[in-house]
Amino acid sequence: MEYPHNEDMCISHEAIYQYIYVLPRGSLKQSLILALRQERKYRRKKGGRKGTASETRGKIADMLSIEERPREVADRTIPGHWEGDLIMGRHKRTALGTLVERTTRYTILVPLRKNKDAGSVRRAYARELRSVPRELAKTLTYDQGKEMSEHKTFTIDTGIQVYFAHPASPWERGTNENTNGLIRQYFPKGTAFDKVSTREIKRVQRQLNDRPRAVLHYLKPDEVFNELIALKV
Repeated sequence: MEYPHNEDMCISHEAIYQYIYVLPRGSLKQSLILALRQERKYRRKKGGRKGTASETRGKIADMLSIEERPREVADRTIPGHWEGDLIMGRHKRTALGTLVERTTRYTILVPLRKNKDAGSVRRAYARELRSVPRELAKTLTYDQGKEMSEHKTFTIDTGIQVYFAHPASPWERGTNENTNGLIRQYFPKGTAFDKVSTREIKRVQRQLNDRPRAVLHYLKPDEVFNELIALKV
């Protein structure tokens, strides 16, 4: 019996996290947390608290909620649906854009440096995603960062519909969050992205996409993504 395909043997990632952070004590808890990619000592709460970023960021006009996203996005049956985010540099003065395709885990790193305002992000993301075949660039799921406040213009420019996750809900963009963890192995916290060349950023992108992934049955994102492109030609 193959447990991954047996629904009776499946357990959600949230249940696993709750067990690790709530039930164990002492050395057992420490050893379990060390096994996590992020190694956080405490579990972040899903709900925002007074004074948190989720309350002070303000609302983006004309947002489409993740709840309105096509069902095909959630179950990953059809490729072409992306997740996006910013990785912030030292003192939050610089940034690196990250775009990840949900089905293939193909990753695009977007050099932004100090240009992380809404207009710069919109243009940079559009420029990168225009290189992707239209059939493989249908939607983008993003958090409610103000850098995506020009989402309507982005959709006009690219044909890609943007959907927004709920505030303080990183698990709704889990593919992107996990990929950001991998990216931090190359660009740790405190990196000044205005000092990192585009060549270096794209070298890391190639390494990420050339990395076999268990979720892809140990194929590489490059292999899976390029096969889809070949089928579209």
